[in-house]
Amino acid sequence: MQLIACPWCGEREEIEFHYGGQAHIAYPDDPYALDDEQWAQYVFFRDNPKGPFAERWVHSAGCRRWFNALRDTVTHEFLSVHDNRAERPSRTGTAPAAQHAEGQEAGR
Repeated sequence: MQLIACPWCGEREEIEFHYGGQAHIAYPDDPYALDDEQWAQYVFFRDNPKGPFAERWVHSAGCRRWFNALRDTVTHEFLSVHDNRAERPSRTGTAPAAQHAEGQEAGR
């Protein structure tokens, strides 16, 4: 079983979390101005890269808080996790999620 480092609770088993899709998708400025094709692009089409990918996760069986993660889609390794209110991380980060979470605990 994979461990995921919640920014608030620390490492927990993956069954406590739910995937929330691609992170950093901006809501349209004027959704009423979108035609059906543009709305479909916003709702249904997401990136599907091979490698680091910014995702949203929720700790549904724990603190119930949403956070963003940078996860490698090839190895499934979490490269970093952070509060979803924080700035978007670099997609080239290589620090394991556990080290990142420990660094945040020390910074409180």
